Amino acid sequence: MKKLLQLTLTFLVFATTAAHSDPSDDAANKLLDGFHSNASNAQFNAYFAAFAADGVFIGTDATERWTVEQFKAYAKPHFDKGRGWTYTVAERHLNVSADGKHASFDELLDNTSLGRCRGTGVLRSVDGQWRIEQYHLTIPVPNELASDLVKRIRERK
Repeated sequence: MKKLLQLTLTFLVFATTAAHSDPSDDAANKLLDGFHSNASNAQFNAYFAAFAADGVFIGTDATERWTVEQFKAYAKPHFDKGRGWTYTVAERHLNVSADGKHASFDELLDNTSLGRCRGTGVLRSVDGQWRIEQYHLTIPVPNELASDLVKRIRERK
């Protein structure tokens, strides 16, 4: 009986420890979830509050590398009309640095017009709060379509 009790206690300690996530992970996930929610609801100020002052957004087009101010100029007319963009997270992987000052992430996203997308980026802790240092949105290309797609892109130039 004593061994059963020890085994049960060991299991409970392990299960509690395994189920508990790092507070840094929770805060980073909350920031990213809010980022997507605020975009979907065209909440301009809340959306851009997620970025570090020197943050960068890299869009799907090769010309889309925007500072926060440039991205604000692009987004403001859309958000002012109540039109944001909706990306639903299907999967996310997050890695917080050992010193807790940076985190990298990649996430699979679903969008009505673009289908399955991928967001990757870097978060930086600024005054104890996670902020987006870089966000990069891509459209993953299935390997079997890559050659044809590259050919079509080259033909446009």
